[in-house]
Amino acid sequence: MNAAANILHKQVQAKPDSVLGLATGGTMLRLYAEFIALCRQKSTTLSKITTFNLDEYVGLASVHPHSYHSYMQEHLFSKTDIDINTTYLPRGDAPDPHQEAASYETLIKNAGGIDIQLLGIGKNGHIGFNEPSSSLASRTRVKTLSVGTIEANRQYFPGDCEFPKMAITMGVGTIMNSRECILVATGADKAEAIAKMVEGPVTASCPASILQFHQNVTVLIDEQASSALQMRAYYQQVHPRGYNND
Repeated sequence: MNAAANILHKQVQAKPDSVLGLATGGTMLRLYAEFIALCRQKSTTLSKITTFNLDEYVGLASVHPHSYHSYMQEHLFSKTDIDINTTYLPRGDAPDPHQEAASYETLIKNAGGIDIQLLGIGKNGHIGFNEPSSSLASRTRVKTLSVGTIEANRQYFPGDCEFPKMAITMGVGTIMNSRECILVATGADKAEAIAKMVEGPVTASCPASILQFHQNVTVLIDEQASSALQMRAYYQQVHPRGYNND
């Protein structure tokens, strides 16, 4: 996670008014903690950045404890000098989720697009909430979540809380318009998805595979997540010490 935090930090140092695309989930917790620590250590202000999150659950108000609004507030926004007025997430409880998705797409466009987009990856190869079979040219829209995604994320809804079945998500095409992408994955349960993304055919059955067509993608994974890659020896030859943080 230190490498990803370093990339974000260098981006903000070089361009204080950067537009950052942010992600949520367990993988990002350590990344945000290390990014915050770097900003404090280097006295780096985040007051001029603009942020757009990948997605939000349909039906959840921003104040809901399990919304991604609440996640971002707890783990990043409240711990930095980010201007909350320039942080954007889809409104999950919007009266018309489809109109909210279209408006969110327009907000990103009007901001000049995203400089760096953070990404995780689902076990089934989804990025954002673009499930397998998603159009690889799709824009921000409402998506029905797969059973696998619901089961994987149910842990974040303790007790008898009902898990949302739909989300507003940046589309695959929206993500691909970002000037740079950083995908972070850890653990053996992501190994198959990583192998399909990096080495498999570009296909809607693994939406993340479209990143093979992006001109500036950094994939940061641990040993377990890399275990299914067929060309590991070559990757280690090219990057013998992993990602260079210098």
